[in-house]
Amino acid sequence: MRGLLVSLIILGGLIVFAPWLLRHLPPGYDPFSTLSVDDPPTFVTRYKLRQLASNPEECLTVLAQAQEKGRITFSAVNDVKGQCPLSSPVRVQRFGAVGLSTSFLASCPLALSSTMFVMQSAIPQASLLGTSLIRIDHVGSYACRNIYHRPEGRLSEHATADAVDIVGFRLADGRQISVLNQWPENNERGDYLRATFRDSCRFFGNSLGPEYNAAHANHFHLGMRGFGVCR
Repeated sequence: MRGLLVSLIILGGLIVFAPWLLRHLPPGYDPFSTLSVDDPPTFVTRYKLRQLASNPEECLTVLAQAQEKGRITFSAVNDVKGQCPLSSPVRVQRFGAVGLSTSFLASCPLALSSTMFVMQSAIPQASLLGTSLIRIDHVGSYACRNIYHRPEGRLSEHATADAVDIVGFRLADGRQISVLNQWPENNERGDYLRATFRDSCRFFGNSLGPEYNAAHANHFHLGMRGFGVCR
């Protein structure tokens, strides 16, 4: 009986204080607020990203809000038909002041996660080196193929524009950081790569780098499948 009374008191307290708690939840922990690319990558943020994957219209609204804030520049493109169809894809041109080697086609969730990664990790990590990030080099996102280009097997994340492969970063002071060349180095450029890769695991469903296998020796594969796979 005493246990029941205590439970009722706790439940009553939660009901009374719930409105106050919801008003004072920090960004990234309020399950009822709209996702922002400025939200920290908490488990709530990841849940919201997964929900947006099944709601293209809402996802594009969040992405448009990010563009209004200057976090990303993108354009909506026509749906892709054929063997590897895409629904509501976007073409990403830049992230804030950070350019790209070329624009890339992305699913809306990939564009959101990529924006969060660049704004909350790649740019701040560069500032720790006393400079700024000006460009990200990549080798593409959308490709209608199976994993590892195998003739049989399941489709790659690239077949749904749910992954991007990053090969390097360029800094304002002229330094270039190559995943292939600098990953093994014990210096600032190597530290930058390892820090940004470690951070990427919080923004994407899976992050695969040079230590995963030989096929990833020269790039970071950042994809939406999974939940925090970091290899």
